[in-house]
Amino acid sequence: MKITRALISVSDKSGVVEFARALEKQGIDIISTGGTAELLRKEGVPVREISQFTDFPEVLEGRVKTLHPRVHGGLLYKRGNALHEQQAQECGFQPIDLVVVNLYPFEKTVANPDVTLAEAIEQIDIGGPSMIRSAAKNYESVTVVVSPDDYATVLETMNDHDGETTLKLRERLAIKAFIKTSEYDRAISNFLNREQATDASFSISLPMVTRLRYGENPHQTAALYGDFDKHFEKLHGKELSFNNILDISAATSLIAEFAEPTVAILKHTNPCGVGTDADLREAWEKAFATDKQAPFGGIIICNRPINESLAKAISEIFSEVIIAPDFEANARAMFQKKKNLRLIRALKPKSDRNSLPDVRSVVGGLLVQDKDVANGEVQPMVVTDRQPTEAETAATMFAWRVVKHVKSNAIVYALGDRTLGIGAGQMARVDASRIAAWKAEESGLSLAGSAVASDAFFPFPDALLAAADAGATCAIQPGGSVRDEEVIAAANERKLAMIFTGRRHFRH
Repeated sequence: MKITRALISVSDKSGVVEFARALEKQGIDIISTGGTAELLRKEGVPVREISQFTDFPEVLEGRVKTLHPRVHGGLLYKRGNALHEQQAQECGFQPIDLVVVNLYPFEKTVANPDVTLAEAIEQIDIGGPSMIRSAAKNYESVTVVVSPDDYATVLETMNDHDGETTLKLRERLAIKAFIKTSEYDRAISNFLNREQATDASFSISLPMVTRLRYGENPHQTAALYGDFDKHFEKLHGKELSFNNILDISAATSLIAEFAEPTVAILKHTNPCGVGTDADLREAWEKAFATDKQAPFGGIIICNRPINESLAKAISEIFSEVIIAPDFEANARAMFQKKKNLRLIRALKPKSDRNSLPDVRSVVGGLLVQDKDVANGEVQPMVVTDRQPTEAETAATMFAWRVVKHVKSNAIVYALGDRTLGIGAGQMARVDASRIAAWKAEESGLSLAGSAVASDAFFPFPDALLAAADAGATCAIQPGGSVRDEEVIAAANERKLAMIFTGRRHFRH
């Protein structure tokens, strides 16, 4: 049936004026609400307020305006059904053939860490989801649009079909609408569950971004869900694999710890080396010097646009993925000579990268936790007789920012601008300490005067003593062991300075 009447009520007003103007040119009666109606009138698009259509005023500060039988009757009655047509006429229901609604920005509101419960509740849309669901249920006759991305498609279809939309399009838009309302309700329930600490269930629904060739291994099927493609843009190279995506996520979390120009190299989500310097080539040299073997086939990330000098250095080894906010023209041209190298542009600010919780599968269910987004800055508490020097303090802070991203048990040796040795994923912390020292020795790096960071407390003095034997003069760790006093005594005996942070960074 030809569209004769549209109801437009949107929070995201991008493109709505142009869309409404195109509808008005086709003679479509436009009904609107609040800010949307005000905007359309200001832009010269004739609209009727919803209160004129329902013959009922907006009340309760706008909480009740579209929750009216004339709205939902006009959406829900079956066109061509004799009983429905008769009752619609008796009740004065005028058909609404097109609904254009997007919802109050609840998710954006609750993303603010300082949001209050009252502020969040006011952003719970009631009328919008109700109209969307009514229209979507009756998609055989009604077109529902929940995203500005679909405006052009709807207009094109109407132009091609004498003012009508196709059943296939209405069906697709209805499915999209139900997904939208389910995601919206899920966001609300998850927020309230977190705020009220109830025993409600956890649920999540994400659109598919792409099916992957396989998972961690070729015999495993896999797909990517969410909005990963809005955070990263692939500029060159093969399609991303499951493992590439894991590495990109880990690299992005690591580099977010650093405001200064920094280059990091990762392998299997673990840092191989991290370096900072105003000269990006120097930052690379510091990172690469930590381990010159592991970076082969690794992931490289930089928090500044990559220039030609850095690109030349990176190009000397084989890398799977290189990530940066941008690439200078000569650098990009150099990388693109390598057919399989994946170049990734990081698009979003780091504050947007923690919108989802950390979810891991376990036998029979899921573990859900907040992400470990606490930054590397701590209020250090020196627990030893000797205070750290300024250089040692800088080294401990650098090591602490990196060790958070190393698989437990984790040990990192560092100076104030670079890593020197990294030990990851060992069953005993003393082994992680020894491996990190051995890696530094293999790379020809001295640990004399370095700082050592541990992601969790030293349960015994042995790991600390191994670090001291390797040359470390300062340590940083969470503290909290029943043997803290023994560890502190061992540090004092070796004249080490030691800082407790009171914060653990396990990474299983």
